[in-house]
Amino acid sequence: MKKHALISLLLLIPAPSIGVLFGMVLLPGSGVGQGVFIFSKLWILLLPAAWFFFIERGRFPRGETQPGGFRMGWLTGLAISAFIVLVYLLLGNRMIDTAVVREAAAGIRLDRPLYYVGASLYWVCINSILEEYVWRWFVVRQCSKVFHPTGAIAVSALGFTLHHILAMQVYFSWTVTLASAVCILFAGALWSWMFIRYRTIWPGWLSHALVDITVFGIGYVLIFS
Repeated sequence: MKKHALISLLLLIPAPSIGVLFGMVLLPGSGVGQGVFIFSKLWILLLPAAWFFFIERGRFPRGETQPGGFRMGWLTGLAISAFIVLVYLLLGNRMIDTAVVREAAAGIRLDRPLYYVGASLYWVCINSILEEYVWRWFVVRQCSKVFHPTGAIAVSALGFTLHHILAMQVYFSWTVTLASAVCILFAGALWSWMFIRYRTIWPGWLSHALVDITVFGIGYVLIFS
């Protein structure tokens, strides 16, 4: 059981970082870079389901969220969002070069309001669910078979944070990237704990979605104000 769980983690956790490394850092804009990036996305989406149904012989989960889960999702999402807004208001002008952000947005066609709003809706409504499915439903479960719950939370949060660091440093200074990474690490650990505590991804997803709304709202201000 532990051996199989460890193999699944070794197959999955490095994949997002490898995809970002080739697609955004080493070979951005190239066919190879984009191919590796897309393959890594498909890999982390398909591997958990394939592993669960074909390796573990699991059945479709019907877990119910434990009482208080959605309240915790609202409270943590709003609290983290308030902290992000406060930091932005206090330090944003000194830490973030808006010209660099706008140039980066233009490079991926997000300098058009309609495109930006559409991308934001995807990340808030769909990508956040996919990340909870990968990092909490699969990685935390598998980590729990290998580590103590505290270790499972730490490993899943670290894996969740690493590929975000690689992506953010393309657009932001290392000061902003590392400060953001601390927030992502904390949020990843919190959402992992919420999955263990409430037994479904939905409280963590609610918190995650609220935070994404805040982040993309600040991005809109940076790009279009």
